[in-house]
Amino acid sequence: MSTINTRYLGLELSSPIIVGSSNFTSKVESIREAEAAGAGAVVLKSLFEEQIVSQAHSMSSRESYPEADDYLQYYTRTNSVDAYLDLIAGARKSVKIPVIASINCFSPKGWIDFALEIEKAGASALEVNIFFIPTDKNQNSSDSEKVYFKIIDNLRQILKIPVSVKIGLRFSNLLNFVWQMHNHGADGVVMFNRFYEPDIDINNLSIQPASVLSNPAEQRYVLRWVGMVSGQDMKIDISASTGVYTGEDAIRYLLAGATTVQVCSALYKRGFTVVTEINEALHKWMDLKEFKAISDFRGRLNYMNVDNPSLFERSQFMKHYSSYI
Repeated sequence: MSTINTRYLGLELSSPIIVGSSNFTSKVESIREAEAAGAGAVVLKSLFEEQIVSQAHSMSSRESYPEADDYLQYYTRTNSVDAYLDLIAGARKSVKIPVIASINCFSPKGWIDFALEIEKAGASALEVNIFFIPTDKNQNSSDSEKVYFKIIDNLRQILKIPVSVKIGLRFSNLLNFVWQMHNHGADGVVMFNRFYEPDIDINNLSIQPASVLSNPAEQRYVLRWVGMVSGQDMKIDISASTGVYTGEDAIRYLLAGATTVQVCSALYKRGFTVVTEINEALHKWMDLKEFKAISDFRGRLNYMNVDNPSLFERSQFMKHYSSYI
């Protein structure tokens, strides 16, 4: 019989399936449900940097968006920092699986010391969800990346618990960027962040948010980079976090080299049964292939282990494109 236990960020997980940061991880009751469904860990719903440093007023004065100001003040008022610490402590007392805290941030200052309170509350690890979009044409890519490195440096100076970094997918050299995060002390990388994306309402002539839920078709880009990063000579855990709806989706990511797989969007459509179904499908597939443990096949199809690494690069594109002309 196959076993699906694994290690992520130095933590023992009963399954590689993690319930990602969402409303499903904002209450102790739902975290218990996640554990009962077979989740290996949970990432708590993100606490925002603005909540920690109370920047709602200063942001509004800088940007002058009254509606955004009203929302930020309401969100900060109704989602207190103390409540987040209580959630961590309550979850740790109620479940046996690792409870990973999450902070959504954009700067390396002002909020860092609060991460120590998260550690004291009992968080098993910290996932830093960095939502930083360069808006200054005079700032080069290297300067932008230094924001990430500074955040990691500051956290590593004060924390003993593991730190993973959730990143977006648009970097000029993603392999070098992950390598540099590893060198600065990141224990893991989550690939990838689903940033807020704007849409345009042509009837009301206004900007509105686009859908934030992923779909299975978006896996392809993530599979490439999970396979490329896991094929490098660096000891950093990878958590794949896009378009996971079935056991087959999770298996693909594990074959590409992911350490764990995060489920989020599928939960909004089908609930925690998704986690149970993925675990069952993983067991069934492993038994069929006679794999006893995830380590038997993890990374088998990453950049380092395939016979022709160029399949991750240009040759596959040429083969695909030529079939349509």
